Amino acid sequence: MLRRIRRYFATQGVMEVDTAALSPSAVSDVQIESLEVHSGHCSEPLYLHTSPEFMMKRMLADSWPDIYSVSRVFRDDEWGPRHQPEFTLLEWYRLDFGLGDIVDDAIKLIATALNAPMLSDSATIVDYRDAFFDTLAFDPATASIREMTAAANADKDLFASMGNERDDWLDLLMSTRIAPEFANDRLTVVRHYPASQAALARRCPGDASVADRFEIFMGDMELCNGYVELTDANEQATRIAADLANRKRRRRRIRPHDQALIDALEHGLPECAGVAVGIERLQMIYEKTDDIRNVIPFPYEKNDE
Repeated sequence: MLRRIRRYFATQGVMEVDTAALSPSAVSDVQIESLEVHSGHCSEPLYLHTSPEFMMKRMLADSWPDIYSVSRVFRDDEWGPRHQPEFTLLEWYRLDFGLGDIVDDAIKLIATALNAPMLSDSATIVDYRDAFFDTLAFDPATASIREMTAAANADKDLFASMGNERDDWLDLLMSTRIAPEFANDRLTVVRHYPASQAALARRCPGDASVADRFEIFMGDMELCNGYVELTDANEQATRIAADLANRKRRRRRIRPHDQALIDALEHGLPECAGVAVGIERLQMIYEKTDDIRNVIPFPYEKNDE
């Protein structure tokens, strides 16, 4: 699979690069937790990277061409049939790609990796809002918490754990109600996520209420996450500050943010689009297994003691 991926990028003229796994900063994303590392040579903790994204963007801002990376990444609190705290991430960036370009690129890459060229021609593309309308008959932008909890068949315990966090409810409904309706024999692209879930994507130029972000699924299995990248340093700093405030409100750990990313955007990140693909997820599809531990030689087992 990796040979096919590397051949694909070689024919496209995309350069393979490497980044550091340790950083003095961590991502601010509320949904992602970093693993800490303590060293006798550092007074402050270091963090294992959850993605090479920030460093790859710094490379792009320093005039590198189209680039990709295959790296081991680490995330805390990620366990289950589709999650491990250590996994392999393929990430790549293409200069001057719009949303349609990068979606097409990601579809072709996945089809190549799975050695299934027919997937390139059969993919279904749907807007995030339409996916909710089609399955749940409501608009995710205006639906009330009551509507969402009813659609999720939420009991008191679930509501107590999630409260009035709109995006958490939307994520839950996407994974439990909407994605299970996707076809198992072809790729489904969900695009134009709400601006509140933009992460590092730019807002759509034609509709600021949504972001130029997409995900690709095979059945209900999420395979990749992609953006037309945000290049505005001030907007990125505002989003990081909002993330940190959100983490504080939820009583989650506050960690140093990556000022080097903001500096790189201020220096000038070129117009580009990027995608991250979980290699083990692709291997699960290829091997027709529902458990990620079946495609990892040395999986981690959670100790609940």
